[in-house]
Amino acid sequence: MKHLVITGGTDGIGAALARQRLALGDAVTVIGRDEAKGAALAALGARFIPADLSLVAEHLRVTDLLASRPIDALVLCARYFRSHRHETPDGFEACFALEYLSRFQLSHGLLDALEAAPAPVVVNVSGPGAPKPEIRWDDLAFRRGYSGMEAQFHAGRANDLLGLAFAAEHPAARTRYTLVNPGGVASSFAGEYDPATAAMVEHMKRTARPVTAAVPPLSALIDDPPAEPLTAWANGRPVDPRTTPRDDEEAARLHRLTERLLRAAVE
Repeated sequence: MKHLVITGGTDGIGAALARQRLALGDAVTVIGRDEAKGAALAALGARFIPADLSLVAEHLRVTDLLASRPIDALVLCARYFRSHRHETPDGFEACFALEYLSRFQLSHGLLDALEAAPAPVVVNVSGPGAPKPEIRWDDLAFRRGYSGMEAQFHAGRANDLLGLAFAAEHPAARTRYTLVNPGGVASSFAGEYDPATAAMVEHMKRTARPVTAAVPPLSALIDDPPAEPLTAWANGRPVDPRTTPRDDEEAARLHRLTERLLRAAVE
């Protein structure tokens, strides 16, 4: 029996994976904001931790709650789209806070719990293999020229670099880090949309594969983690986690900056 921790686990890909692994007899801890959906998964045997992972204090609380038990797979799925810019109480742009900062904190903060498992893996469901904008080093908060789509791709770029930095920071770790782009599936697309974006999302839901199509490749990575410290996958095919010759340098730079941002947020 494996122990899975799934963020964004009350909906979409995360919930579909949770249901599949519960049916296999695994222990599953689900983290999300929707208490009704969390309760439904708890009725199937999951442990539900309600949390808003866009808040730094919640990253840290969840890390503390999970740190004492071995984790076989940390699956990072949390996402929430906003057509209009939102800033968290910590002063971060909300997409960056939820979809990157929480993944950074949980990836590094739960490493000891992962290393206590026999074959641990972090599965970061993001967007490797797709073109993305460069990091906004002088405007991480998107105070200039905010776009919901660009904020999503920006967080995706940050997660590509997170994978590279994780492998570089923990060269002796047994934990494997894998970035996964599941392709177009009809997930819940949770968010707050303007009318034009809402219409586009509804079209995507009608034409995309069912959300359950994303589950078998994720389960395969959990059951048989890759041999390499870092891998990336798009639509089930391996892709290069690096997209520019500067990626390793930029990954180290973002790692140092993120540590400073998180320290400042809790001081």
